[in-house]
Amino acid sequence: MTSETIEAEERRRGARCCEPASSGVLGTAEAQQLSDDLGILAHPIRLQILDMLTRHAGRVCVCDLEAALPVKQPTVSHHLKLLRAARLVDCERRGLWAYYFVNQGAVAELCARVRAHLHALA
Repeated sequence: MTSETIEAEERRRGARCCEPASSGVLGTAEAQQLSDDLGILAHPIRLQILDMLTRHAGRVCVCDLEAALPVKQPTVSHHLKLLRAARLVDCERRGLWAYYFVNQGAVAELCARVRAHLHALA
């Protein structure tokens, strides 16, 4: 068994032990936006809603969404509210019913933002 001696290097207080890390290009505001973008997509019910709305290019009645999803009406409404707040979906009222549809422009913007940041990591 070989014994190695490790010598401690004297440093002055507050000095770095490593080379300074280069500052990233992802600022605080951009990091928050990316986190928000990924967060809105990070739930299976929201992904299912977006998928259903995309597959039915027209407007989909909220009652059809509720019938197709494995959760109760309040949960569907909660996720629709979040998707509307993120501008990914919008709705049109006809009498008592609300018909939802994908906001293609907002989805394209979100995809571009996420793609750009993920590409920078690759």
